[in-house]
Amino acid sequence: MIKTSQIAYEVDGKKFTGFLADGSKGKKVPGIVVAHEGGGMTGHPKERAKMLAELGYVAFAMDTFGEAITSMEQAMATIRGLMTDLPTLRKRAQTALDIVKSQASVDAKRTAAIGFCFGGTTVLELARSGADVGCVVGFHSGLATAAPQDAKNIKAKVLVCLGAVDPIIPAEQREAFIKEMEAGKVDWRMDIYGGVGHSFTNREVDARNLPGFKYDERTDKRSWRTMRDLFDEVLGPIN
Repeated sequence: MIKTSQIAYEVDGKKFTGFLADGSKGKKVPGIVVAHEGGGMTGHPKERAKMLAELGYVAFAMDTFGEAITSMEQAMATIRGLMTDLPTLRKRAQTALDIVKSQASVDAKRTAAIGFCFGGTTVLELARSGADVGCVVGFHSGLATAAPQDAKNIKAKVLVCLGAVDPIIPAEQREAFIKEMEAGKVDWRMDIYGGVGHSFTNREVDARNLPGFKYDERTDKRSWRTMRDLFDEVLGPIN
């Protein structure tokens, strides 16, 4: 049985509310940060936090924006603002990681961060900041950054899972990311799934009828298994 709760917190005077799912059953287990998509704190990141808790982890779905997203225009403006202010984005992600590490059932030396779409961008920026986190995983993750030179700071193992025909993350962005990771001497991996577009993990996306955005159950399951394999390597067994 997992325990869930809301956690209210502040970063630089701005209020946020995250979602904690604890599957530890009183044991010391790894803690995982979950970063949401550009649509904000929807049901998707909470579902993923619960899925991780069901595996025995403690997972914290961070609130990256501190506000409800009600339109595409608002989402894009918010994302643009954070992408041009990386210290703020990284600080919000670090605060979420600190919250995970502070949980009584979390082994603070065994942590990871995962993210979806802009959430993938968020955890990559957490890694670029030099954060003490074991691994980061981006699903249909934005790869671009204003500070590629910061790859040299990355301590975490990095995994990104991408669709080959994702209109948001074209081949040119993938190639730039590869060069960045190699220049930074990062332990990284990129999985590319043929015929797959953007938001392939999110069942909610199909209702929006966005070109190139589509849930793909097979890729969702495959990429999740790949994440779990990395967790086993980096975080070790839960029990």
